[in-house]
Amino acid sequence: MKVQAKKKFGQNFLKDESIKQKIIQAMPNDNLKVVEIGPGLGDLTKKLLENKKVITAFEIDLELCEILQNSFKSEIQKQQLELICDDVLNRWSDDSLVKEEYHLIANLPYYVATNIILKALIDKKCKTILVMIQKEVAQKFSAKAGDKEFSSLSILANIIGESELLFDVSGECFDPPPKVTSSVLKIVKKKDYDALFQEKEFEEFKKFLKAAFTQPRKTLIKNLQTYYSKDKVLKWLQARDFSPTIRPHQLSTSDYHLLFKNIK
Repeated sequence: MKVQAKKKFGQNFLKDESIKQKIIQAMPNDNLKVVEIGPGLGDLTKKLLENKKVITAFEIDLELCEILQNSFKSEIQKQQLELICDDVLNRWSDDSLVKEEYHLIANLPYYVATNIILKALIDKKCKTILVMIQKEVAQKFSAKAGDKEFSSLSILANIIGESELLFDVSGECFDPPPKVTSSVLKIVKKKDYDALFQEKEFEEFKKFLKAAFTQPRKTLIKNLQTYYSKDKVLKWLQARDFSPTIRPHQLSTSDYHLLFKNIK
């Protein structure tokens, strides 16, 4: 049965077998649960099950959910697969998406990708994020200091783990083909934000980063001086031999953490 992709869910079904295999190979080789967001027609789900993974899958499209329930009836009965027919964002509590530690895998619609990755970064139970998203978003999460794409998203990912853009995926690998290039992003978490920030301090840090990157082409001081002491920022930069005209993308992740702790 031919299933039509639905625009309202941002659906583009991955059809290239080699890309599917590369994604599976990028998964950590351990016994942790896998959470799959948007399994679609179940192609990656099937490969994960073949690799003996225990999966919780979230599918928002009720038509696809019915197809998945029929396709994986046996795996659902054996409790190797739990299928939740709902918007994953409705199920994401302040604590965690599922009760046990897990790896996240997803082919994310562009309109919701950033929000889901940020939720996964905060989720203490989530240990690895492996997602296919729009290339420009993947670049923002994986960029390093000095890269023009370096942003607040890069810092939020890199301060607690290692992020890497693994490979690009052209539009022709999907049905229907999107008008943009996709990329597979992998973030391996090494620590939690709680290890770096005191209670409520993390929210302040996010506001600080937003201010720092308000206008990326302007100087860091110019961006920060609306909310923070210009003299404190300047003094901190000078103590580390940074130019007062330094741009936001030129400081490292650790520099931002130190600067925040110094001027907040």
